[in-house]
Amino acid sequence: MQPIVAPSRDVLELWRTAEAVCFDVDSTVCVDEGIDELASYCGAGEAVASWTAKAMGGTVTFQQALAARLGLFRPSLSVVNQYLTSHPPKLTPGIRELVEKVHSRGTQVYLVSGGFRQMIEPAAVLLGIPKENIFANRLVFDDAGGFDGFDEDEPTSRSGGKATAIALIKKQHGYKRMVMIGDGATDLEARMPGGADIFICFAGVQMRPNVAAGADWCVTDFNTLAQGLD
Repeated sequence: MQPIVAPSRDVLELWRTAEAVCFDVDSTVCVDEGIDELASYCGAGEAVASWTAKAMGGTVTFQQALAARLGLFRPSLSVVNQYLTSHPPKLTPGIRELVEKVHSRGTQVYLVSGGFRQMIEPAAVLLGIPKENIFANRLVFDDAGGFDGFDEDEPTSRSGGKATAIALIKKQHGYKRMVMIGDGATDLEARMPGGADIFICFAGVQMRPNVAAGADWCVTDFNTLAQGLD
């Protein structure tokens, strides 16, 4: 099945009238996969990247892949802080302008990610997105700053977690029209009754055919979405 590159009238209308837009972060808002980059910094890049591909392709549960990836390099608090200092966010071209345009219409923007809050907050600051609009995982450290896993109570730590988070956002704020934009299987899952009304696949960094084929609209650059608001 070929991706839909020309949206239907209904999809375009929903994009233009959405009360809230939710973005994935890794390979969508940012050009890299945050956990892969942190793993590379810690010397475990290749092994972790193979697990990321499995997670994004939907062949293993997200929580399995998350635990396996982190277990390969077990980042400490000091290492995470060093990484963040030396690796500012690599925003995808056009995302800053798109978020600004969406905000100017009075539409709320959320970041809903299977990545980690500690690594996402710097990107949110650059985009003018408040921290309370971030729904993501959280690395956990012991009293000495050693790696102690991740918060398994966060919905985004599980397969289907983005759908759960978006349904929660929709219910809390009473939104009638919500859009999810991302590149992975967990983003596609967020389109469901009570969740995102449409899913837009962003394939400008990674093209995942099974995800693109299931999307209501597939774009390879953010300028296309910005123009769709005119």
